[in-house]
Amino acid sequence: MAVLHNRVSQEELKRRLYEETEPRTTISFYSYFPIVNPREFRDSLYKSLVQLQVFGRIYVANEGINAQVSVPSSLLEQFKQTLYAVEPLNNLRLNIAVDDDGKSFWVLKIKVREKIVADGITDAGFNMENKGKYVNAQQANELISDPDTVFVDMRNHYEYEVGHFENAIEIPSDTFRDQLPMAVDMLKGKEDKNIVMYCTGGIRCEKASAWMLHKGFKNVFHLEGGIINYAKQVKEGNLASRFIGKNFVFDDRLGERITEDVIAKCHQCGKPCDTHTNCKNNGCHLLFIQCDECAAQHDGCCSTECKDTIHLPLERQKELRKGIDNGQNVFNKSKVRLRPRLNEPTAD
Repeated sequence: MAVLHNRVSQEELKRRLYEETEPRTTISFYSYFPIVNPREFRDSLYKSLVQLQVFGRIYVANEGINAQVSVPSSLLEQFKQTLYAVEPLNNLRLNIAVDDDGKSFWVLKIKVREKIVADGITDAGFNMENKGKYVNAQQANELISDPDTVFVDMRNHYEYEVGHFENAIEIPSDTFRDQLPMAVDMLKGKEDKNIVMYCTGGIRCEKASAWMLHKGFKNVFHLEGGIINYAKQVKEGNLASRFIGKNFVFDDRLGERITEDVIAKCHQCGKPCDTHTNCKNNGCHLLFIQCDECAAQHDGCCSTECKDTIHLPLERQKELRKGIDNGQNVFNKSKVRLRPRLNEPTAD
């Protein structure tokens, strides 16, 4: 039986990726459609994509598929044909990365999940088929100029921090499941206004638009293909971008430049900066924003403690890491878990 998961070390796979000479294309896509047997669907898809040297992260559930992948550019058409051969995915819109060096992923991981987007919805009456209307880039630009329109950002705070639509509302919560009821509460009294939901690639805002309609909002829209597709349409149509800054992405790039505006600040010195990085201390790996000067001064670490740690003997570092799950810090979703700036006092 074919091996249906990777058995090579991450370090070796990453080394191989950076030695590749053929260009790769980073693509994201999703689709809500019923999958009766997600495990069987997952295994079949894995066998097809591994033959095409596809890397990336894919989630499969009864409600559909959510994927971010890297494909050898020479095999892009074969990849499309393989994907489109699955009837519900035929002619599915694929979001091609805007700012892409081809080094986004180095292994293929396909996982079966309860849902492709964890939403916390238990209401049996909720129906994803009743969702908001798609809007393209030109329509979004027209709506954002309408005083009766509210743009709602359905992403996490670290995504919003480096880039968002002009005057968009941030839903200040750690998780999408918490954002859904919060969005309803924050928009009470605006049931008759135009509500435009948006996110990175469309998957979260599509579900959010259906939830808002379910909760009695009447004029609900969602950005087709999310920010990724918006940026593509803006460029192709020579339109003004009403999204400013960077679009955070969940791969090794950590961001796509949409406009030259830098709207965030270095978490350590406070100067304008929108470069995300993970703390170089393997026992931390906190996601934070760090400028080049602070990266040099603090050896790529988020705190003095972490800087001191990375200069300890490796065996001592391993001892300190025992029992620590730093996975939660790679994409740290909670504002309260962010480290204070180094020049600010900590709370007693």
